[in-house]
Amino acid sequence: MKSVWVMMLLLHCALSEKFEVVGPVSPAVATAGSDVVLPCSVRHLADQSSLSAVNMNITWTRSDLGDALVHFYGNREDKNTRQIPQYRGRTALFTEELQNGNVSLSLSDVSVFDEGEYRCNVESREWERDFSFKIRVEVIGTRPLISVERYDEKSEQFSLLCESKGWRPQPDLQWLDREENNLTAGSIESRKHAELFNVKHRFTVHLRDTDNVYCRVTLGRHIREERVKPSAICGKLLHTA
Repeated sequence: MKSVWVMMLLLHCALSEKFEVVGPVSPAVATAGSDVVLPCSVRHLADQSSLSAVNMNITWTRSDLGDALVHFYGNREDKNTRQIPQYRGRTALFTEELQNGNVSLSLSDVSVFDEGEYRCNVESREWERDFSFKIRVEVIGTRPLISVERYDEKSEQFSLLCESKGWRPQPDLQWLDREENNLTAGSIESRKHAELFNVKHRFTVHLRDTDNVYCRVTLGRHIREERVKPSAICGKLLHTA
């Protein structure tokens, strides 16, 4: 009976030392120029409760860059002498949260370079586990610019061009009326330059409706829009008079 109790105690001790590392199921999304938190945590394998990571080694690397070092914590302090230059001064752990198993990494001033696959590795004296996930970086482009390309006096119709530059990935462009009905017809012209997308679309509108339409460019929750400027319409009318 005693031997059974001892075995059960040893099993309990062994399980209590084992843990798992968890992170986001889907890719995290960050906006260029902003700060982002790369979520990662440690918890007991047996009962899923949080586990202190204060005395563990925490290593953040980029899997897609040959496991290049992003951030390292060991012996209760950050040790980033081998950190790749692009991350210098931009990474930090939430040290006050390590006791709660929070090993998330804060990354400041996000750029397109930061897009890729990250690995969060946690190591104790007896156990080691990691979790990998991807970061997608969005770049918000310019406010749409509407220009008048042509005016037909006979039909009293304007040919308008809406364009916006510097997006990543490619955004959606729409012409809308005041009730937000989509007036866009045909495909959007898109051109990629230096990893960024420029988009544009032409739209024909009657003179009486020029103050009823506007151009909107969206990427996820980011929206930029512009209405037709009366000065542009007047200028074209005066030029053709």
